[in-house]
Amino acid sequence: MSILKNSRVKALIKICLIYAIAGLIGGVGGFIYGMFEKINYQSKLTFALDEGGSGSGSSGGIAGIAAQFGLSIGGTSNDVFGGDNIAEIMKSRRMVERVLLSVDTFNSKATTLADTYTAVFGKTWKNKAGTILNITYPAGITKEKLNYLQDSILFCMYNSIVKGSLSATRPDKKLNIFEVNFKSPNERFTKIFTDRIVQETSQFYIELRTNKSKQTLDVLEQRVASLKGNLNSSISARASTQDANLNPAFAASQAPLQKQQVNIQVYGGAYGELYKNLELARYQFLKEIPLLQIIDNVEYPMQVVKTGKLKYAIYYACIAVLLTAIVMAIKKNIYAKVEG
Repeated sequence: MSILKNSRVKALIKICLIYAIAGLIGGVGGFIYGMFEKINYQSKLTFALDEGGSGSGSSGGIAGIAAQFGLSIGGTSNDVFGGDNIAEIMKSRRMVERVLLSVDTFNSKATTLADTYTAVFGKTWKNKAGTILNITYPAGITKEKLNYLQDSILFCMYNSIVKGSLSATRPDKKLNIFEVNFKSPNERFTKIFTDRIVQETSQFYIELRTNKSKQTLDVLEQRVASLKGNLNSSISARASTQDANLNPAFAASQAPLQKQQVNIQVYGGAYGELYKNLELARYQFLKEIPLLQIIDNVEYPMQVVKTGKLKYAIYYACIAVLLTAIVMAIKKNIYAKVEG
């Protein structure tokens, strides 16, 4: 009995020793990894969002004007693109890729942020065969001009940024104040990317929110300009007809004058009504423009983000112990089947 007990104790000690060695190796490896890990600079930008919009009275008025020209603004985009949705727009592929294809000066050279991203993060792009690809994005290139490989790698950059570098949140759901964070190994790149993503999102958000009002405004401006041209032509034609018919004794000579006078009255009345509608549409358009006001901009120096060496040591030690336990369980299962 004592012999069996001693053998179990020895087996338990052996297992604990194996776990201890595995944890020690993993911990040392994690500590060494933490020593050589690159530091990251994290930006923080906060902004307040005034979504614009208008009351039901004025919106009903502009809807009526739009209906006269075959345009519909019955459902506003306020509900669709309001609130937290601006944070999702900021993290969309369209916004991130726009920023990556924008240009800034790095090392005294105009460079796209996509090429700078590759250099800053030390990325190496390979195909399925493992061959290194020399893919670049020249300054001035647009999304439409990208080839298949360029588009694919740009998508990889987008995925990496959204999953590990960029965050956009609204910390307090009761307030329309948002916080944007971005981190990278390069402090200047971090600032430029953060500023650009907010700038691009703001521009795109304004286009979304004012699209319907802008359509109505454009149509009204064209019609007003056309009516003004017709009115001016009628006034000039009336004057020319009057000069050409100097003898007012004949009734036939007055007919062209009367026709032009009717045209002037019709065009003048229509022009006056359309001009009032145009001013209303301009007011509505300006009122619907959302305001994205930056509260705290990105400033130097930025917060340095680096996981401590001790945390890496504990993390890797736990992983090593877990993997050891899994391997030992598999081996024990295999031995049990063989003996059975």
